[in-house]
Amino acid sequence: MREKLGNQRDFIWRGWKIRYTYLRARNVRESPQSPLILIHGFGASLPHWHKNLRALSENHTVYALDLLGFGASSKAFTNYQAKLWAELIFDFWQTLINFPAILVGNSLGSLVALTTANHYPEMTQGLAMINLPDVTSRQELIPQFLQPVVTTIENIFATPILLKPLFFFLRRPNILRKWAKFAYYDQNAVTDELIQILATPPLDEGAERAFCALVQSVNKPNFADSASKMLSNLQIRILLIWGSEDRMIPVSLASSLVKANPRIELQILEQVGHCPHDESPDRFNNLIIDWLKKIND
Repeated sequence: MREKLGNQRDFIWRGWKIRYTYLRARNVRESPQSPLILIHGFGASLPHWHKNLRALSENHTVYALDLLGFGASSKAFTNYQAKLWAELIFDFWQTLINFPAILVGNSLGSLVALTTANHYPEMTQGLAMINLPDVTSRQELIPQFLQPVVTTIENIFATPILLKPLFFFLRRPNILRKWAKFAYYDQNAVTDELIQILATPPLDEGAERAFCALVQSVNKPNFADSASKMLSNLQIRILLIWGSEDRMIPVSLASSLVKANPRIELQILEQVGHCPHDESPDRFNNLIIDWLKKIND
């Protein structure tokens, strides 16, 4: 696994440790190619890109990092928001890269990538998102008069006294395997290696407190802006990738998102679930590489 993950380092951000890795582009060109920044999804970490890092680093330097609260980064007890993670991505980019980059995210990571591109257009040359969630759409589907009731119920169940036992239950490898089998269409892709990637970070000190803070934050209305509204602001190339068999964020959401911006290119990968980059890495890698050529032309 170590050779697949490149050169891992720690970056101190606002007093917190942030784990990242990078692979330098193997083909050096006269005109430098935009670096890639890979952002994982909820419950995952930078090793979830282990099937993609080397393939994507042929012509581009590739970075991947563990968001605050995940992976080998600090398990902070704080108010998590997509904007907070976007600030992390920007400061990371400004400190270590400082050259227009292409953001690639999966699930929550795609929402963070979109938020980063929306707030910091100066750093973003392109944006690729895999199975993009729109956390505001669920709220919009609830009748306005019922929203306070739903919020109250969610807040009750998001108290630490209930969340901590839930955390210790959810982090068990057999439970994580069931979750992964729900997220993945190809059950053969749910390997022991994948379960180890998912099961290791929750063993860190403070992981249960960070989990409570994360769940409480996601339930707040200011957790993230509308994905459609953010998409409509962008003036860059956008690639939206979706697994046709995603049972966590249905592919039907993609059709509404693409209407937000004519620059969006939608690619649906058949017989793939929520994590196409890991479940079908060859198809995903080739798709990204072909799209990157369009940006560089």
